Amino acid sequence: MKRIVILGAGESGAGAAVLAKKEGFDVFVSDMSKIAPRYKQMLDERGIKWEEGQHTESLILNADEIIKSPGIPDTAPMIVKVKEKGINIISEIEFAGRYTDSKMICITGSNGKTTTTSLIYHIFKNAGYDAGLAGNIGHSLALQVAEEPHEYYIIELSSFQLDNMYDFRANIAILLNITPDHLDRYDFKMQNYVDAKMRILQNQTADDAFIFWNDDPIIKRELEKYSIQAIQYPFSELKETGSIGYIEQGQYTIEKPQPFNMEQEQLSLTGRHNIYNSLAAGIAGNIAGIKKDIIRKSLSDFPGVEHRLERVATVRGVNYVNDSKATNVDACWYALDSMKTRVVLIIGGKDKGNDYAPIIPLVKEKCSALVYLGADNTKLHQNFDQLGIAVRDTHSMKACVEACYELAQPGETVLLSPCCASFDLFKNMEDRGEQFKELVRNL
Repeated sequence: MKRIVILGAGESGAGAAVLAKKEGFDVFVSDMSKIAPRYKQMLDERGIKWEEGQHTESLILNADEIIKSPGIPDTAPMIVKVKEKGINIISEIEFAGRYTDSKMICITGSNGKTTTTSLIYHIFKNAGYDAGLAGNIGHSLALQVAEEPHEYYIIELSSFQLDNMYDFRANIAILLNITPDHLDRYDFKMQNYVDAKMRILQNQTADDAFIFWNDDPIIKRELEKYSIQAIQYPFSELKETGSIGYIEQGQYTIEKPQPFNMEQEQLSLTGRHNIYNSLAAGIAGNIAGIKKDIIRKSLSDFPGVEHRLERVATVRGVNYVNDSKATNVDACWYALDSMKTRVVLIIGGKDKGNDYAPIIPLVKEKCSALVYLGADNTKLHQNFDQLGIAVRDTHSMKACVEACYELAQPGETVLLSPCCASFDLFKNMEDRGEQFKELVRNL
């Protein structure tokens, strides 16, 4: 009996353990942190052995294969030892892909992944397709393959997940954009991060589809290096040579595989970045053969994604918007670009090697004040204090919201769009957004 060890017992790790057990492996789960009670119960009910708060080498280094949580860096001591022993390391998505022939619609990019993935899922469900939501959102792909199989899976993929995927094949691959992010995990080398994103193309055949943003300079450069077998579906904001999806004279237009158009103003998502997300999602639905009226309705009534430009409340004439998912500079740029009022911007957190230069012109143009929110705001002071904009230094969400309440004037917008990861002060970006919303609603 082959032995599989899963490192990390969150959603992906617990799901991988359930599938491995079902497929007859000797399974062991190890997590350096505490395992959430619901995952302990999941493992216990299926007789899967686990440990928490430690990695016992003798129980890990005897594995035939390791399934690694995407949150664990390659520099983690146990991962270094696993590599030294030559044990194969894969992701939960790679493992799950071995045990299903379902159609895989896979979405990656530095920004817009969650919105686009959720919108595609919305379109497929409205069409009555048997679809599961997996990857960075939804439930573990492995768990669904094991116990709740679907005909289609809509999967949001991070660069970390793609790093440990080798034989997995996306039937529809979507690459939204590539901008600097997570460089701290890639030796601060942009090309390493770019290479991870481009892995979404691996193993595609002439029967598959590749949807990508035609205006992205990095994608354009990288595609010249690849021999792409899949049918290409490039999209852009404006019609240009080669793009089959675009906006022209206020019309949202897709040329193939089936011609489709609708009024741009009917799209439920607003802002330039959401044009790209809506085009990618519409093309995916079109390729899957979903009826035009279903796509049109779905693009019109999609409610949006929590923590992504989410309107929270209006207090004393000030709008509060939660964009906690903006964990990199490019995401903050899009958020600021979409604002129609003066902005009090909340920025800060765990810096991932950020270059703030791209947003400085927009900060100058749109922001009346900046509220720094982080354990260490030194880099923010160095980049923004010289702009002559009012600044407050805070180290908790309570202090941050209080500062915003004092600074913001009626008619302005308080925008939480931090540019950074949340792990210095919060459990995750959801925790950051939830704390913001609760404190705002209590003003």
